[in-house]
Amino acid sequence: QVRLVESGGGLVQAGGSLRLSCAASEHTLGTLTVGWFRQDPGKGRRFVASISWSGDRLTYADSVKGRFTISRDNTKNTVSLQMNSLKPEDTANYYCAATRVDIATSVEHYDYWGQGTQVTVSS
Repeated sequence: QVRLVESGGGLVQAGGSLRLSCAASEHTLGTLTVGWFRQDPGKGRRFVASISWSGDRLTYADSVKGRFTISRDNTKNTVSLQMNSLKPEDTANYYCAATRVDIATSVEHYDYWGQGTQVTVSS
């Protein structure tokens, strides 16, 4: 079983930055596609970004393009989401997820999920 743990959430003012990290235990994230999703009350879980297991192909939701960057650190066995120019509408609980599907942008494609980390952006 792949176990994922998110970290790095917190409170930040609009325009600021946060870096989220997704760590895996007993599995090598470099062999998996990893995605980030976010969810706030009443809006469901929405795709944010993903990095594929084959070729590290990057996919971003339109709402975060140019502001968020997903990357791997294989030395630390983590996948990070660098979030810049944060807006209040970015406020959500952020989840990392993993799948063996090469390119995946839907929650249905993902098999393993972390518990989430809260990001709150104040104006």
